[in-house]
Amino acid sequence: MDINIKIGAAGKAETTVDEKSTARAMGSGELEVFATPCMIGLMENAACEALCPMLPQGQTSVGTALDVKHTASTPKGMKVWASATVTGVDRRAVTFEVKAWDEKGEIGSGTHQRFIVDAEKFIDKTYSKLEK
Repeated sequence: MDINIKIGAAGKAETTVDEKSTARAMGSGELEVFATPCMIGLMENAACEALCPMLPQGQTSVGTALDVKHTASTPKGMKVWASATVTGVDRRAVTFEVKAWDEKGEIGSGTHQRFIVDAEKFIDKTYSKLEK
């Protein structure tokens, strides 16, 4: 598999905090604020956006590691966005610097790793678990 992932490639994802993306709705807390799992999902989406244009047809990426801090809360109704920048490539493992913001400033940051896989083989292997 010959894939050319460029250091510095970046992606962005954004959303608005709604009822479904609160800590209470996600089961990650009791408060009506942007949930940490949703912030992480936004960061992963930004990483996917960075990689997608560089992957050959049939290839995709899966998240394999996260080390992030959620440092500020965000209320429902506020816009949030995340960025992911490629900082390292080791064959099929790609490392990103990830950050998230709301309209008042940074709300989280850290690192994320994704692994490039053949989509069909990955799905076949995963669903073969149901055959036993």
